[in-house]
Amino acid sequence: MRPGNDKTTVFRNCDWIVAWDPQSGAHTYLQNGDMSIRGNEIVYIGGNFSGYADVEIDGRKRMLIPGFIDIHSHPGFEPGWKGMLEELGSPRLGQSSLYEFMPVFQISPKYTRHAIRVAVWEALRSGVTTICDLGIARPGWADDHAETGIRAVLWGMFRSGPWRTRDGHSVEYDLDTATGDRLLRETIEMADSVSGHPSGRITGMICPAQIDTCTEAQIRDALAAARERGQPIHIHAAQSVVEFQEIVRRTGCTPIEWLDRIGALGPDTVIGHSIFLNDHPWIHWPHANDFERLRDSGAQVAHCPVVFARRGIALNTLSRYMDAGIACGIGTDSFPHNILDEMRMACYAGRIVSGNFKGASTAHAFMAATATGADIIRRPDLGRLGVGCKADFSVIDMSNPYMQPDYEPIRSLVYSASDRAVLDVYVDGNRVVENSNVVNFDITEDIEALRSAQAEAIAAAPQRDWAGRSMEELSPRVFPLAASGR
Repeated sequence: MRPGNDKTTVFRNCDWIVAWDPQSGAHTYLQNGDMSIRGNEIVYIGGNFSGYADVEIDGRKRMLIPGFIDIHSHPGFEPGWKGMLEELGSPRLGQSSLYEFMPVFQISPKYTRHAIRVAVWEALRSGVTTICDLGIARPGWADDHAETGIRAVLWGMFRSGPWRTRDGHSVEYDLDTATGDRLLRETIEMADSVSGHPSGRITGMICPAQIDTCTEAQIRDALAAARERGQPIHIHAAQSVVEFQEIVRRTGCTPIEWLDRIGALGPDTVIGHSIFLNDHPWIHWPHANDFERLRDSGAQVAHCPVVFARRGIALNTLSRYMDAGIACGIGTDSFPHNILDEMRMACYAGRIVSGNFKGASTAHAFMAATATGADIIRRPDLGRLGVGCKADFSVIDMSNPYMQPDYEPIRSLVYSASDRAVLDVYVDGNRVVENSNVVNFDITEDIEALRSAQAEAIAAAPQRDWAGRSMEELSPRVFPLAASGR
């Protein structure tokens, strides 16, 4: 047997392999094929593998797919909000929950590690092998991800200050440039330090948090630092009606126009969410050409459909963007961290918004969650099953009733089976999900910690809310609590 990480494993006679075709630059189906990995790398895909193998795995009734890239997530706090935000938005603030409610429902930083573990558990179960965590730099951040076995991009967020509302219909910004400058320096230091993590699976990057909370100089400086490191920046922009109007008020430009004006709209910029362009149905602003600017710039988009669908908001549309050559990745952003749910919602929402069944295709969604997402983080060795790529992939159980009949297995996975059919997940050649069970860690204690975190947030809500409302007033339960019979 070959020693250590040089072990060769072959998956034989797989019903389906979603293999990478470098000639077409797209995925292709291979039926009844073999795939072999040695250590953390794919070394063979094709017909019968005749080379040496330490381990042989029967691939019958199995499909191999590339690992998903969750291009935009906030795992350090989102899991603690389950049950509170699904039906909540501000009717006088563009239906968003960003300005009135997110500051109220803050989860204490002492629960960050617990939230990350729960989010990563969910992500792994849905076939995510690389998670992009947009969060505040802190000690132990890289270790928290490394111990789960996932591959992670830690996009350190910084800003000059928060937003708030005092009345539920207007937004104020408490910005301090010196604070933002200091946090930018600390974020750059963090990005450099975590990229050297001994696991080899962690990369640090730089994220000006939001277009409306960072100065022009901070965005420019972040972009310059990222370019020195051969990386892109990630910035929330065009994510709400409020933000669109605020940037127009400050600059006379749409958010996309302003990024272009300051030299920050280009191939080194990832825009999270880029929904509210001037031609979006919710924005009557015929005096700009945001879509064309975005298309021509080479900038990329992190698309997170589920969290916006909760608020009645949708991108216009995934296929429109991708057909125009705008690179889009798929992210979870909020809970649950199930990227297959996001892919399905991207397709359905795009079709509803466009009134056209071609408004968002399965092929676009799958590419966004795999190869395109990998390209966005500058990792062409991820998101693909091809020789020389990292052994980041999932094994799908084709015997699962939701996967049958199997004329089109990716459609069955996205629209019917979801994570129920994800059997095994490999990251860097290591199996991190086995028989649908996460291998490296248990989240029983983390769930209990998040219950405490949520209880604390509920208790503090009236002090944080501008109107002093209780949680039951802010986010009423689906049905009222009955009076106790005791």
